Amino acid sequence: MKILAPLSLLNYLKIAAEHHMIVKDGRVLELLHEVDTIVFDKTGTLTHEQPYVMDIHVCGSYTATELLRFAAAAESRQSHPIANAIRQEAERCQLALPPLDDAAYEVGYGLKVAIGGQVIRVGSERFMAKEGIDVSPGLMAAQEHCHSHGYVLVYVAIDGTMGGAIELHPTIRPEVKEMIAALRQRQLDLYIVSGDHEQPTRQLAQELGIESYVAQTLPEQKAELIAQLQDEGKSVCFIGDGINDAIALKTAHVSVSLNGASTVALDTAQVLFTDGTLNPLLNLFELADDVEANMRRHVVCQFSSTPFVLIGVYAWQFRFFETLLLHTVGGFAGIANSLSPVFDKKWKASANGSGS
Repeated sequence: MKILAPLSLLNYLKIAAEHHMIVKDGRVLELLHEVDTIVFDKTGTLTHEQPYVMDIHVCGSYTATELLRFAAAAESRQSHPIANAIRQEAERCQLALPPLDDAAYEVGYGLKVAIGGQVIRVGSERFMAKEGIDVSPGLMAAQEHCHSHGYVLVYVAIDGTMGGAIELHPTIRPEVKEMIAALRQRQLDLYIVSGDHEQPTRQLAQELGIESYVAQTLPEQKAELIAQLQDEGKSVCFIGDGINDAIALKTAHVSVSLNGASTVALDTAQVLFTDGTLNPLLNLFELADDVEANMRRHVVCQFSSTPFVLIGVYAWQFRFFETLLLHTVGGFAGIANSLSPVFDKKWKASANGSGS
């Protein structure tokens, strides 16, 4: 068992690597078989950090194209996810962006830039109020809709007059809904934990059909939630990718992160999905099931020959050679069992399908 069990595990670790999973701690494949609760971080894990432009609401005499062009030009020097989303939408529409004459950025509020003699302000409702620009009645319905559903609304004002707003929605990873459905079939309890506000977190949970969620959490509160679940007797797998997830990743029985996550998360997590998606998650659980079954077969292989050896010695007067030969059969069976993962058609077919 000291030889055969590690040999089996090495083969399963090799299979994991071929399926975009780097398992840094071999015990994970044993612990996963006991996991009954999965806690997902929201932003960057279930959703991409960058949202997408869903709609452009205009008021006054400006068109949606002009509004997007002004906003993209104002955000041209910014690197945050909202700025990237606005610029990508402008690129998709093949808009030529005018150069900036002047720009000023107020952290947490918005941008004030000069373009061709016009003053363009892009930012939050709070920024517009600070600049003395009121939300026009035509935008009130869009504002209420976005607030009720947890969407982001970026306001654009031209020369001190409200021009409209850009509505951005979170981008859910395309594989998430199918994966959540498969995890439910395994009878797992699912949680969403987020530092975001209550409304967008609840909206995502409802869309994915996850009943349990916790919003507006600090990094240490995420770890406290996991510790609380574990104190209740649950075995928890936490999946996160941010700096603020490091404590929770360390606290959970099993921790998973994605390629492209923060360095702290990559260093702390026990499992890394190298393709940057959640697609390998189901394979990880199936692999853990196979490891458990393989180890059980090892026990059977090593001890099944013992009754036959004893019967042979006392009933059929086996000599040393026959006894040793019969006992060795169990050893060869164990070796075959250790090598069986390599020849498992399920994993070979899956690896070929993923282009490994």
